[in-house]
Amino acid sequence: MNALPLWLDAIIAALLVVGAAFALVGAYGLAKLGDFMKRLHGPTKATTLGVGCVLLASLLWFLGTPGTPHGREILIAAFLFVTAPVSGHLLVVAAMRMDQAARPAPTEGRSSTRSVPARDET
Repeated sequence: MNALPLWLDAIIAALLVVGAAFALVGAYGLAKLGDFMKRLHGPTKATTLGVGCVLLASLLWFLGTPGTPHGREILIAAFLFVTAPVSGHLLVVAAMRMDQAARPAPTEGRSSTRSVPARDET
């Protein structure tokens, strides 16, 4: 097996450490923050960046080794960066429908054209 250049090893190691740190911060936020809306930021923001750094490190490692490079990491990152914000948005909408007190107060001078309808109690 051919060894990677030292500079590429250093970049990959740094990306793995940064990715693990982001994932750790996201998991800590999910466990320790107070309410649902605050807890949602951990997995949707920090953990997404953490997984993105790990995927970038994996992509660089496979590009640096001889053989056929695969586009799996690009597909995983694309699906991750599309599905995480969408699922976070759907969770917020569901939480606001269930608890009207979770909705932010409208600001003065700004009319709210979109509103979340109340849940039917039938």
